[in-house]
Amino acid sequence: MPASFAEVSYNHWVVALSFLIASYASFVALDLAQRVRATDRTIARAWWVGGSLAMGTGIWSMHFVGMLAATLPFEVGYGYAITALSWVAAVVVSGVALHTASLARLNLVRLCRGALAMGAGICAMHYLGMASLELTPGIQWDGLLVLASAAIAVVASAAALVIFFALRGYRGVAARNRQVLAALVMGAAISGMHYTGMAAAEFSTGSVCLTANQLRGDSLGVLVTVAATLLLSMAMSTSLLDARMQGKTEKLAVSLKAANAELQQIAFRDALTGLPNRLLFDDRVTSAVERCRRDSTSLALLFIDLDGFKPVNDSFGHRVGDAVLQEVGRRLAIGLRASDTVARVGGDEFVLLLEGCCDSAAIAQTAQRLIDVVSMPMEQGGHEVRLSCSIGIALFPSDGPDAELMAHADAAMYAAKRAGGASYAFFEAHMNAGVREQIALQRDLRLAIERGELALHYQPKVSAGRAVITGVEALVRWHHPARGLLGPALFIPVAERFGLISAVGNWVVEEACRQVAAWQQQGLRLRVAINLSVHQLRQEDFVRRVAAIIARAGIDPALLTFEITESVAMDDAEGTLKAFEALSGIGVQLSIDDFGTGYSSLSYLRQLQVGELKIDRSFVQDLESSADARAIVEAVIRLAHALGLKVVAEGVETAAQRDVLTHLQCDDLQGYLFAKPMTAERVAEWAEDNRRPNQLPFALSTYRPA
Repeated sequence: MPASFAEVSYNHWVVALSFLIASYASFVALDLAQRVRATDRTIARAWWVGGSLAMGTGIWSMHFVGMLAATLPFEVGYGYAITALSWVAAVVVSGVALHTASLARLNLVRLCRGALAMGAGICAMHYLGMASLELTPGIQWDGLLVLASAAIAVVASAAALVIFFALRGYRGVAARNRQVLAALVMGAAISGMHYTGMAAAEFSTGSVCLTANQLRGDSLGVLVTVAATLLLSMAMSTSLLDARMQGKTEKLAVSLKAANAELQQIAFRDALTGLPNRLLFDDRVTSAVERCRRDSTSLALLFIDLDGFKPVNDSFGHRVGDAVLQEVGRRLAIGLRASDTVARVGGDEFVLLLEGCCDSAAIAQTAQRLIDVVSMPMEQGGHEVRLSCSIGIALFPSDGPDAELMAHADAAMYAAKRAGGASYAFFEAHMNAGVREQIALQRDLRLAIERGELALHYQPKVSAGRAVITGVEALVRWHHPARGLLGPALFIPVAERFGLISAVGNWVVEEACRQVAAWQQQGLRLRVAINLSVHQLRQEDFVRRVAAIIARAGIDPALLTFEITESVAMDDAEGTLKAFEALSGIGVQLSIDDFGTGYSSLSYLRQLQVGELKIDRSFVQDLESSADARAIVEAVIRLAHALGLKVVAEGVETAAQRDVLTHLQCDDLQGYLFAKPMTAERVAEWAEDNRRPNQLPFALSTYRPA
């Protein structure tokens, strides 16, 4: 006698609920798939695990809600083990889907492989769920409908992958709208697979469910619906929060990139005239010299200094003086060839590079033309200004190596000034008296280290907005027996040129550590900043020697801050990174000095492990008069704080500069407004005076160095 099968009917509201759950799970899956592509592998792996659990539970719950929609002729219950196994299958297929979605691109092989794996997993989840119904007699299956459900699962999986990769090209509202539409399509496909699979199952009349006393069908359906919805909502909320944080990070990255581009422009251009600055000019000279050597050609370097410019500033003010410099820069640039370069390298100093010039007469004509152009009267600020200029000319290769060209042109310029100005002079050997003076200085400097003629002076740093000393910068001085007290600008270049900088630098570190220990014994804990040269930074044993000096002094390494200029730091970025990592490893603090004058990438600063940026004094000096300077300083402070870096402004000389920097939330200030460099003994007295009640704040200090 043929078996009779029961009619199965469906509650349309519950069917609709199962479709919504499938669509919601698909929407969350599409959102999570974007998180799985995070560049940080640890974060991506965490999203993959969490997303697989959330997505798998959502698809799995849709199956049991779909079962709840069916009216079956027996009391429904599910076996524990097989039900759990079906959940595992749902999570595994979700993991496969998210892994495939995280790939850089989708080709045909990956699409087929991913779709087959996902389809097989969905079928395994569904039919394991059905198998957890232990019936007697068992379920009879329609083979064609089973194959149809499997085909739907594979096609739906392929469609889901294609849809996800297609959505990558959209952003904002357009992406969200297409994601909703894609989720509805995927939800319909998943539901279609489920109900096709249900249609393939035929239940005999009078069937009995042997697992009715295990997981009851109605209770399980409600439980998984609530649990899956909560889990998917949590995953969605977390994903939205992560997307918002990523959006803010991307905006900050764009801001950093724009500011870095602006700083790079500033690094290579003179802020006042827009001409190339010394850094860019030196680079072009180096390139031109290489071409000259390769092509056996020559070049000329003209050093141009304005005659009588200081009275213009004194008589008419800096605003007129700045306008005059801009006009001079414009005049010098007129008529230049594409291969020529004019740059501003100092207050009223300009340089001109002429490539391919071997005719001294033609060079002399160019120099005279520049003198005539500069000498033409100019109207600025309602005043007629007349200037002249003196020009020194050095030729390559006849006037020596490229390293000496600038010095030789400078020496020739001074010869032109001594001749009365408004003239030019070619370099001659007798003009090298300055070089001989440097040789004499280096001889004396060798003896100075042995005789103990070097000394450290210290310039305090104070916290912005509070009368608190936060540290000092160590500045080396030389008590020359014949020439008196010499500043570092005079003898440090000599030390670098003649290989004495390592000995001087080592002495500075040792003396600074000794002084820190002496202050500690007096109850004064001060952090000392020390300037490093590129020569010290490149020494293989430098970090080891610093560690040994710190150990001998018995001080906390955190009380030392090593400062290196931005241009030096970026000159050999990889070497600087290694040196900074080693220095950071022994516990000292690190700072980038003269920030804004080099060409660093702000994102690279985090790799350098620096804790501090020092804004170059050239920006601080223009804070009162230049909106551009304020905008740049504000951008540097804001971006540095975003990177977790402390900001110090040097060269603060007026109360207005202090107030602007305090308003912009600069951390520390340094400059003559607070104190000039002083001896170690005076530092202790000064700090003690400013800690006493009823004393004037730092900004009003009338200290004068002894």
